Amino acid sequence: MVKKLIIPFMCSCFLLIISINFNAITDYITKQIVSHQIVTLKNNIYSKKEGFLYVPISNDIIPYSYNDLLSVLFSIINSGTKKFTFYCPSEYKDCINDLEKISNDDIILTHINNFVHPYNSFSSFNTTIYETGEVVIKIEHLYNKKQINAINKKVNKIIKEQINEALSDYDKIKKIHDYIINTTKYDESAKEDGKIYNHSNIAYGVLFNNLATCNGYTDTMAIFLDKMGYINYKIATTPKEITYKSSGHVWNAVSVNDKWYHIDLTWDDPVGDDGQEYLLHEYFLVDNKGLLSSDSGDVKIEEHNFLKNIYLEFNELTYSITS
Repeated sequence: MVKKLIIPFMCSCFLLIISINFNAITDYITKQIVSHQIVTLKNNIYSKKEGFLYVPISNDIIPYSYNDLLSVLFSIINSGTKKFTFYCPSEYKDCINDLEKISNDDIILTHINNFVHPYNSFSSFNTTIYETGEVVIKIEHLYNKKQINAINKKVNKIIKEQINEALSDYDKIKKIHDYIINTTKYDESAKEDGKIYNHSNIAYGVLFNNLATCNGYTDTMAIFLDKMGYINYKIATTPKEITYKSSGHVWNAVSVNDKWYHIDLTWDDPVGDDGQEYLLHEYFLVDNKGLLSSDSGDVKIEEHNFLKNIYLEFNELTYSITS
């Protein structure tokens, strides 16, 4: 009788030990996977090959700090992917908390979005974070394939008609600046209620409906600059809370001969009190000093007070460009 009781007792102890050891093993394996997960990010043809001072390219997509997280998110958005999974390593204790803060901050995400090609920019950015450290990013893009194909055909046609290799960098960019302004009006209807009726917030509305908001002007110029081989991004000034009545402003930044300049087509395309449309070059290829000087006329403009801790290429730069 005693022997019969001992055998099941020994079996139950053995099973308990196996169960405990199995849980410990799976916990260990999970930590090892999360800490040393190798992820591969495939870039599409519109992904930028270079990063920027605020968001360098992340080669291994493993963050070990807050700044690494910014680079990882930039690299994912820049790739053009719609869904991507990466992991917070156990060494980075604040990874999940930092990621939640960034993911819930529309302004930071807006700034990161400005550094990618317009075709890879998002209209919706969703983050799912698991306790294991697994992070799933889902992205909806601002441009669809039909729009991209139509825009590309139009851009190629315009470049062929407007640009030749004998032109200087200044004149090439000026040709596109002037073409966009001469064929586009500011979309006043979007200003009234914040709704977009004519795709004027993207390059499609500019090139096919001849209407633009500041986003539309900027995206269109960015697409041309990329097509012509100029390193560039968009600069945004954002309010504390983004609404249609208070959405800030956006314009272009471009590197020419390793020097960075501002281009603001919105402010170079004003309409006078008499309804007359103008083509200006006040905000064309200007440095910080030139931008401030253009803002200090009869009506002082506050929309260009950008964050130099984000758009780091413009820290204390003063120089001019000639044609």
